[in-house]
Amino acid sequence: MFLSFLFTPWILLAIPPLLFILPFVRNWKIADIPGPLLAKFTDFWYLYECRRCRRYLTVFNLHQRLGKFVRLQPNHVSIADPDAIPIVYGHGTGFLKSDYYDAFVSIHRGLFNTRDRAEHTRKRKTVSHTFSVRSIGQFEQYIHHNLEELANQWDIKSKLAQGGFYKFDALHWFNYVAFDIIGDLAFGAPFGMLEKGADVAEVRLTPDAPMTTAPAIEVLNRRGEVSNAVGIIPWIKPYAKYLPDPFFYKGMEAIQNLAGIATARVNERLAAAERGEITRVDLLARLMEGKDENGNPLGRAELTAEALTQLIAGSDTTSNTSCALLYHCLMHPEVVRKLQAELDEALPSNDVPSYEQVKDLPYLDQVIQETLRIHSTSSQGLPRQVPVGGAEVCGRFFPQGLVLSVPAYVMHHSTEIWGPDAEEFRPERWEKVTERQKGAFIPFSYGPRSCVGRNVAEMELSLIVATVFRRYEFELYQKHLETREGFLRKPLGLLVGMRKRQK
Repeated sequence: MFLSFLFTPWILLAIPPLLFILPFVRNWKIADIPGPLLAKFTDFWYLYECRRCRRYLTVFNLHQRLGKFVRLQPNHVSIADPDAIPIVYGHGTGFLKSDYYDAFVSIHRGLFNTRDRAEHTRKRKTVSHTFSVRSIGQFEQYIHHNLEELANQWDIKSKLAQGGFYKFDALHWFNYVAFDIIGDLAFGAPFGMLEKGADVAEVRLTPDAPMTTAPAIEVLNRRGEVSNAVGIIPWIKPYAKYLPDPFFYKGMEAIQNLAGIATARVNERLAAAERGEITRVDLLARLMEGKDENGNPLGRAELTAEALTQLIAGSDTTSNTSCALLYHCLMHPEVVRKLQAELDEALPSNDVPSYEQVKDLPYLDQVIQETLRIHSTSSQGLPRQVPVGGAEVCGRFFPQGLVLSVPAYVMHHSTEIWGPDAEEFRPERWEKVTERQKGAFIPFSYGPRSCVGRNVAEMELSLIVATVFRRYEFELYQKHLETREGFLRKPLGLLVGMRKRQK
């Protein structure tokens, strides 16, 4: 009787309920962890939140309501406790990146999206010297050059206002300077966005092909959003371009376009180096020098993948943070006054400073740290897979294969950790932070998979902020900073008035 039922059309009616129930049954050991009802049975609820580009806020509100442990997917638990950070992300704990990162592979697996431990160790050994203190000292000249171009463009606009404030969207210009800096560092020349005042990246598909252009910032935004969503259900990646939703099919096209931009620029840079036309020391030159434990350099595809990683990580994070910092400072005029007073005393002129002049300025550092806290550019909980044998985290045992994450936004906005004013922008809190607060602060992630370019990012942010506030004054024309989340949380615009300071 059972066999006759099994081979009849009626069995088709049983498949949808089985697909709905099986994930719940498979992970029955975490059935008691609270979360949205759909999250216990299907990944599509979390995919929907990512598609709406609001995941960080949803997760924050769930933790506020449900407590430390929240179930986000049938096999994914979010943990809002700083004690979980060294276990989930730390050295030697056995946790690996989940299959979420497969969605970010386009050219070749790079340091960011490599999941295999041995391969990651090889890549990090090859790449890490690129971001040593010695190396970034050689990179400063390229940051300095592009900040001089930013100042030149803003001076021109300031003159157009004839003593008043020139009204513009500052986000665009932070994007332009960040892209031109990383283009200079990673590809041998800036993209030319500052000079044009537009989102236009010049590329050649082959060394002999005519110059073409692409809106790199727009492409990068689409790529981050769709990869973040597809990563929730990685098996849909080959089919995402066929979905009728433009979020997906335009996003998948953006992934290919961004890979094309990186490939073209790397090929052009390497060809010029082979012809002896470029001998300078930049990020790509350092990557080319890198060797693994067997003395092998990165191959062409690996070089391109790492350059693409730096384009993504080195542009978005810097521009997002710079924009958020300007907004929060302008919302608190006393912060601007205190910051400018420190810069005026430390810097003899309003020219672009050297890193040596600004790297030890305490209030500048406090303003940057508070911005990284209040506007966590990576706001999500980065997913990690529980190793073989399972793991105990914050007093609870989790079976192997489960995915755990610690959400950065929740950590950075917790009143339990930062006090009742956690939602306030207050740089002075960094004058004295507790060990618990230090442990909960993860703007560059934590452990062996933390941001390898942190030193460059910190130098770049310090120089941008010092240049902008030492040289200009601003008026703010909006009361809220609207954001949208892909892999990173991005501001949508910042309307300000700007003019050159008279001091």
